[in-house]
Amino acid sequence: MLTSPYQEGSTIVVVASRGGDDHHPAWYLNLRDDPEVTVSVGGKLAQPMRAETADPENRARLWPLITADHRNYAGYQHKTNRVIPVVLLRPTGE
Repeated sequence: MLTSPYQEGSTIVVVASRGGDDHHPAWYLNLRDDPEVTVSVGGKLAQPMRAETADPENRARLWPLITADHRNYAGYQHKTNRVIPVVLLRPTGE
């Protein structure tokens, strides 16, 4: 699912782009419905996290930071009328 997530502190930020398709990716729908996940990045030990879709204010703040490193996401947003969700994965207990 992820190859290069953006990170802010202990929060991992992922983009539910599906290549600019008009439908959300299945993994996003699964996280939305069951936000308790286990995440491993870069070979590190998996840890429990909770997924949350960024609110409009956080998405507006994060989107330029994400697209600065991953320009393809900006192009994907132009291909679709849906707002591509930005998902925050936070360690449980925060």
